[in-house]
Amino acid sequence: MTKRLVSMVAALCLMAVSLQVCLADSVSAPIPLWPGVAPGDKGDIGIERDTTKKGPNGAPEDNIIRLGFVSKPTITLYRPDKNKDTGTAVIVCPGGGYSILALDLEGSEVCKWLNSIGVTGVLLKYRVPGRPNTPNYMPPLQDAQRALGMVRSRSKDWGIDANKIGILGFSAGGHLSACASNIFATRNYDAIDDVDKVSCRPDFTVLIYPAYLTNDKDRTRLADELKVTKETPPAFIAMTEDDPVRAENALAYALALKNANVKVELHLYPTGGHGYGLRPSKNSVSHWPQRAAEWMASQGLLKP
Repeated sequence: MTKRLVSMVAALCLMAVSLQVCLADSVSAPIPLWPGVAPGDKGDIGIERDTTKKGPNGAPEDNIIRLGFVSKPTITLYRPDKNKDTGTAVIVCPGGGYSILALDLEGSEVCKWLNSIGVTGVLLKYRVPGRPNTPNYMPPLQDAQRALGMVRSRSKDWGIDANKIGILGFSAGGHLSACASNIFATRNYDAIDDVDKVSCRPDFTVLIYPAYLTNDKDRTRLADELKVTKETPPAFIAMTEDDPVRAENALAYALALKNANVKVELHLYPTGGHGYGLRPSKNSVSHWPQRAAEWMASQGLLKP
């Protein structure tokens, strides 16, 4: 082997190692939320797997990871470039009707967008489907509370500002984010370690086509579990008028925040339906990420 070839091979190896290090720095390995089995679980719901049934023609609706049978919740950190890191972090809660998790459409893709504006995305893989004899949202809420506590307790090690930790959710993940934004005075599980000694209150909330926020019998009222107060964090909300989940979810939550003198920015778009994540389309709702970034900047969350 010639010296020139040896040099080329060495350079390629160095590039490969550098790339691996870069990738390792930007996306962490999944971090278990609980030491052992999660509260109230038996670990007997089946094997975690993508439940999407792939069509023969590769239709767009097939191009989504629908993760099901989750019994071992985790968080995964997506870190922005160091030269644009703002110190802000956002727990990202995918939707899926508390049955599955749209893990890429409303999860990893959103974390990468957050990275583009200098924010650490923390992808929450929470427990689904619902467990017997308990509200569907309760195990996920325990996971969200634990995740918020974990990020805040390790904020110094992870280069995150402990006062700039938000939560963002889609559809059922929007309901989960709203629950975490209003149920934080006490944990919905027995404390385990020091992670549970710090606040699990989000500093801000982003709700994109949120579901289940209204009372089943009166859509002008919030769901009973959502007790909005002056301590509820400020929120950005985006939804469409033609959403089959109904725009009243966004309207009722925004009105409750207004009545509690909590800052809120609401964007109600005419068309776009439900479940679009941040994938582009002909509908103006596709611009919600730009509006959300502007709102975050207005809250002082995007300063380096």
